[in-house]
Amino acid sequence: MSLAVGTSAPDFSLKNQFGETVTLSQFKGVKPVVLVFFPLAFSGICTGELCELRDNLKAFEADGIELIGISVDSHFALRAWGDQEKYTFSLLSDFWPHGGVAAEYGVFVEEAGIANRGTFVIDRDGKIAASIVTAPGQAREFSAYLEAIAKVA
Repeated sequence: MSLAVGTSAPDFSLKNQFGETVTLSQFKGVKPVVLVFFPLAFSGICTGELCELRDNLKAFEADGIELIGISVDSHFALRAWGDQEKYTFSLLSDFWPHGGVAAEYGVFVEEAGIANRGTFVIDRDGKIAASIVTAPGQAREFSAYLEAIAKVA
C-alpha cells in the first residue's frame, strides 16, 4: 500500500544519472518535489510517460517544482537513457538496496523486482500532498499530474 496524503515523505539519498547524490531533504523548506517512480528505463510505457513529462516540464518549473524520476535501474543505465531522450530532470537510481526507496513509498513490486508507477507530490514542508498510483502496465495521465501539482502551487 502506498503512502497516504498527509504523511511525511521518507527521506532518502540516491545517485542521479550523473553519479551525484540527491537527498530529498535538501528540498525541504525550499521547493515542492514530484517523485515519479517508474519500472524500467528504455521500456515503452516508461519512455512515453517520461517524454510527456519532458515535453511539459514548464508546468512544473512555472510553480518552482523539482521533478525527479526514480527506478531500480543503475545510474549508468539512467544516464544512457536520459541522454538518449534528452531528459533535463534528475533520474535517480534505487538500485541498491534494490528498490529500497520504492518499498518505503509502498510502490515496490517484490515479485517483479521493479517499482510500480507511483507519483508523490511533496510540499515544501516534506508532506505528501497528492499521489497517483496506477495498476501495473497502466500509464499515468498527464492531466492527473496537473491536478496533483495544483495542490502545492
